[in-house]
Amino acid sequence: MDNTFREALLSGNPALMTRIPKSDLHNHSLMGCSRHDMEAFYGKPIRPFVYGGNGIHDVDRWIEEDYLPVFRKPGAFETALRSAFKQAKEDGVSVLEMSIDIGIGSLLKCSPRNVAEIFQTVHRQTAPDIDFRPDLGIARPLDPARLLPLLAGFLEVDYFRGIDLYDDELSQPAGRFRELYRMAGSAGLKRKAHVGEFGSAESVRETVETLELDAVQHGIAAAASDEVMKWLAERRIPLNICPTSNVILERVPSLQQHPARILFDHGVILTINTDDLIIFGQSVSQEYLNLFRAGVFSAEELEEIRQNGLSA
Repeated sequence: MDNTFREALLSGNPALMTRIPKSDLHNHSLMGCSRHDMEAFYGKPIRPFVYGGNGIHDVDRWIEEDYLPVFRKPGAFETALRSAFKQAKEDGVSVLEMSIDIGIGSLLKCSPRNVAEIFQTVHRQTAPDIDFRPDLGIARPLDPARLLPLLAGFLEVDYFRGIDLYDDELSQPAGRFRELYRMAGSAGLKRKAHVGEFGSAESVRETVETLELDAVQHGIAAAASDEVMKWLAERRIPLNICPTSNVILERVPSLQQHPARILFDHGVILTINTDDLIIFGQSVSQEYLNLFRAGVFSAEELEEIRQNGLSA
């Protein structure tokens, strides 16, 4: 075990923890930045997120009403990306999987190649040492048939490494995205999807099977079923969990009661991640420290989880 990692956990020293290499495999790029950085760019305060009990719809409402106006100012996209990379670099993240919605080109009035070039430039200028793996984000409430041409355009660029289905997981069946995921898989993209955050344990298994997923974003509902946990463990399907996000969105009663403990004890592969830093305000380093302080995992167990992310 890395003695510096153990020392950082035992001392509770955030600065020491940031020196430890780690991964962030569940990061939504424009949401992975610092609110302070975006306020400085915008020139006015951005209202902090407050959960009102309406699930992912509260997140969507905050984005629409409080965050999207920032992107009407030229340069906001690059500023948010630069901040997200800076936050990851300062946190000691060495492996970063970051998604961008495939509709971003329409918002910014630029081509998929332009989007890729912006990512490449900001990555090179801000955090070139990070092993960066950009993902394409697919909003689940949208019509998959209308997204096929958009996905095809991004695949032609040959830059993006993964695909991620996100937003309201209850909006429509995962099967409607089968063709999109087959296209992505044929292009060699890592297939991920948000499921089991608001849905059931069985929905996790069904989505993994239907879309042939390589990894699950969240997936914590699987802890309700011994059968599903065994199934995930046998197939070595990792769950990229985001503890603070789960607490704030009231998917779990508290950090101490987070089902990560149950999942780990049943042999399910876990990684620790940020989700949306601008909303939830916790870096990966802070997530590790929080889980250790709450007594969810020992230092040795967190080291195993850290290595899971680094070897993903």
